[in-house]
Amino acid sequence: MSVTIGSGHEGNVREQINAYKARVKGGEMGALPSVLSLFVLTVLFSALNPYFLTEGNFANLLTQTATLMMIAMALVFVILIAEIDLSAGVTSGVAMALFIIMTNRWGIDWRLSILAGLLCGMAIGGIIGFFVAKVGVPSFVVTLGLFLGFQGLQLALLGDGGIYRIEVPEIRAIMNDNLPAWLGWTFLLVGWSLMALLGFYDRRVRSRNGLANRPISLMYSKLAIVGVVGAALVALLNTNRSTSIKEISGVPIVVPIAVTILFLGTLLLDRTRFGRHLYAVGGNPEAARRSGIKVVKIRIIAFVLCSSLAVISGIFNASRVGAVEATAGKAIVLSGVAAAVVGGVSLFGGRGRLIHAAVGALVIAIIDNGLGLIGLPAGINFLVTGGVLILAATVDAVSRKRSAAAR
Repeated sequence: MSVTIGSGHEGNVREQINAYKARVKGGEMGALPSVLSLFVLTVLFSALNPYFLTEGNFANLLTQTATLMMIAMALVFVILIAEIDLSAGVTSGVAMALFIIMTNRWGIDWRLSILAGLLCGMAIGGIIGFFVAKVGVPSFVVTLGLFLGFQGLQLALLGDGGIYRIEVPEIRAIMNDNLPAWLGWTFLLVGWSLMALLGFYDRRVRSRNGLANRPISLMYSKLAIVGVVGAALVALLNTNRSTSIKEISGVPIVVPIAVTILFLGTLLLDRTRFGRHLYAVGGNPEAARRSGIKVVKIRIIAFVLCSSLAVISGIFNASRVGAVEATAGKAIVLSGVAAAVVGGVSLFGGRGRLIHAAVGALVIAIIDNGLGLIGLPAGINFLVTGGVLILAATVDAVSRKRSAAAR
């Protein structure tokens, strides 16, 4: 079908669906496999254990996902340029060790301590980016060295005990407290309104520039789905999920924090020059360099963003366990890579979005949660997660070949 530029629409809904099917057949599957996995796993574990879909387990699942989701989103920035950061987890551990020393030992205000931890993460990311982009050392080697070295640095910072209890109520509340019911509804309304405004703004810009728009019914359908699903989730979380006298209800505080970071990161990748340049560098760095993109700068910024978001993941983890440990962050980075790949982010670079990492983290969290509920040993969890990762990587490789063959 030919598209008339400036006609105000880009085919009808059926044509859009057919175009999407063609893209999937051509290898551009995106998050489709992970979304299907979410549906299958939800149905499976719901049938095997009636507790799986209860309000209490659902709230626990969201908080369990938050830490993994944040580290997976952090890694997306470096995976998009076909690099890796094996030190992201221990970077967060070092930053949190600095935080706990400043608050517990030196009595510095927790806000300044958090800021210092974030600046520490940014500095580490800048150092990694310098060695990778400027010196030319493979990211695997640089970050593996830091992965090993930072474990010793954490022990040196925290001492022989290796663990400090978090005394800051605001930090502990992130993963353990909930929003009032009205604030959960307010957050949903604000988020839905921003989504609608951005949708109308995009259509107006495209029309002003003489570009075709997709049928507005697609946007309305998307808004309706987000509104209905969001309202159902908020209503579910606002019900009392406690089995004791004390009522526990409301959206977990970590949820709006994680969603806000996801939203801002998506805006950065989808709507800024940096985001376009990042995808260009990941797709073909030499072509990006010849087109005038500052490849070295883009690569360094990608590592800085990765380390910064990794620190936020460390804050989530410390809030959940209520302490900072010398072993924090050792294992989570590999799970973060798995979550990103399972969600549809390509290890070959240039393809993937933050929402894909979030969906992949939810898939892995559901596997962990569901297998635990049905009483299977922890070893089975690793086997299943590993199998899902290999399957996702295989799908990515095959889709790449199909996409290249279709050109």
